[in-house]
Amino acid sequence: MDNLLNVKAAGSTRWDCVSLGEVMLRLDPGDDRIHTARAFRASEGGGEYNVARGLRRCFGLRTAIATALTDNPVGRLVEDLMLQGGVDQELVRWKPYDGVGRKVRNGLNFTERGFGVRAALGCSDRGNTAVSQLTSGDYDWTQVFGAQMGSRWLHTGGIFAALSDTTRTVAAEAMDAARAAGTVVSYDLNYRESLWKAIGGKAKAQEVNRELVSKVDVLFGNEEDFSAVLGVKMEGVSESFDELPIASYENMLRELSVAYPNLKVIASTLRTAHSASENAWGAIAFYSGGIVHVPQRNVEILDRVGGGDSFASGLIYGLLAGKGMDWAMKCGVAHGALAMTTSGDTSTANLAEVIRVMGGGAARISR
Repeated sequence: MDNLLNVKAAGSTRWDCVSLGEVMLRLDPGDDRIHTARAFRASEGGGEYNVARGLRRCFGLRTAIATALTDNPVGRLVEDLMLQGGVDQELVRWKPYDGVGRKVRNGLNFTERGFGVRAALGCSDRGNTAVSQLTSGDYDWTQVFGAQMGSRWLHTGGIFAALSDTTRTVAAEAMDAARAAGTVVSYDLNYRESLWKAIGGKAKAQEVNRELVSKVDVLFGNEEDFSAVLGVKMEGVSESFDELPIASYENMLRELSVAYPNLKVIASTLRTAHSASENAWGAIAFYSGGIVHVPQRNVEILDRVGGGDSFASGLIYGLLAGKGMDWAMKCGVAHGALAMTTSGDTSTANLAEVIRVMGGGAARISR
């Protein structure tokens, strides 16, 4: 692979990837609905965190999460779940609990998996969370990315940037310090209408994200993200996204590369939801002046949440491992597909399973 990203050598830093973002307690009603359930399965998750966890658990890399939690039993449950995930917690900031959560609390994310014609549904409860109150000076980013610690990669995204005026400042400072240290910066647009609608809607999302994307090397998103957040329109795509013309994607990615010449990789997942239980899944990317395309194939879905994050971690792994862009894209698509076969935000796959799916392996029993 031509090292277009100038990735630091393996072992030259403390971490392979640091992610910056919120980690919430996910509460899953299983086969039931949120509003009728009487029991929920707890796990941890968050758009930025999921990438670090996937890189650690599936691909064996050293990762850390920069986040904040409220110091109460719910926060400690999230900590316990993260310990199982193996992501380094040295950069977690603990905020004192006021007794009832008037000023600071931990985020909750209720998620229905969906089935057939019933789409997946998320209902987050994340106001006044500890991570939304992170501000300039809470981290010495020069030290985090400096010689004593260091990371080969920084990953953050539009969910973290939407949490408050201060989190977008923290993201910008982290990006600036990472770039100054020669660390690759990736960003997932991850547009969530619910996070932006009370603070200026799409117009505010575009203002914030356009500034942050100018600091990025690798950009992740999908057709809705690019349209809503960066204002780039695609030809021949309906509001339902039931048809995804590849030529329109190529034009959109090339247009973005001109608008943001700092971007070395622009990657988009390709998802057509035939139903909540069956999607066509693939990806396309702009890289080194050309297009890399992994055609869609139909995959069965148990839980679609986190599929895009697992695509990102698979692609990042391929680039960190020097496997080349084509291999990295196939790795991302396979990892995302496997992540959607299990419940929870994060992948339970291992590298051997990812490689098998990349090679088109059938789902025969292994014993």
